[in-house]
Amino acid sequence: MGIEKLTDKEEKQEKIVKMFDNIAETYDLANRVLSMGIDIQWRKKGCDKAFEILGKSELEQITDVATGTGDLLIYWKEQAQKNDVNIKRYVGIDPSVGMLEVAKKKVDFADFIEGKAQALSIESESTDVISISYGIRNVVDRVEALQEFYRALKPGGIVMILEFTKQDRSGVVDKVVDFGMKRILPRIGGLISKNYEAYKYLPDSIEEFLTTEMLSQELEEAGFEMKYTKSFSMGISTLLVAQKK
Repeated sequence: MGIEKLTDKEEKQEKIVKMFDNIAETYDLANRVLSMGIDIQWRKKGCDKAFEILGKSELEQITDVATGTGDLLIYWKEQAQKNDVNIKRYVGIDPSVGMLEVAKKKVDFADFIEGKAQALSIESESTDVISISYGIRNVVDRVEALQEFYRALKPGGIVMILEFTKQDRSGVVDKVVDFGMKRILPRIGGLISKNYEAYKYLPDSIEEFLTTEMLSQELEEAGFEMKYTKSFSMGISTLLVAQKK
């Protein structure tokens, strides 16, 4: 039996996963330094908005895809308590073994699964929420992933996405933000992680990614109804919340 050759998409996905394996140990520190901690508020806002739209006091399951080191799961639990929502089960899914190893040390209340966004190892209509923070642009088969999210969500379930979406940067402030993302971010991230290429990838991947409008359209084409979009910090980060019809 011959060895199957990876497709270009599969090779690209494997390269991204290996990159995250390599920076897993320093990932949290780099995130906090680069965002000056403001990403925490972005994440909490996403959790609160999802709970508000669902309007339920008890949920069977929250599934965090591309969970990385499990940061968002911590905020899901914190915001659930603040919103008086009882969550029976938390699940984190990520293709990076290195990231999951860090997550398991931090988060003792969730189940973790090694897996890709486009092939979730959970049953159909089994989860109330699927979240993915700063990970959807790293999913090469994004359309397949959105279809998979739809399959796994219960009717009326929520998908919550936080992402660095592509912006039309033409003003003076926009140019300053652009300079910071392309010049300063890779240097600081590279210094902390000892992996300059990984943090050069971040602004490059944003430039190659979609606008908020395009991502919203893809969600609608997958069967979701857009419920909420909001940009943070001069358009650096965008929150999108959609509901399974």
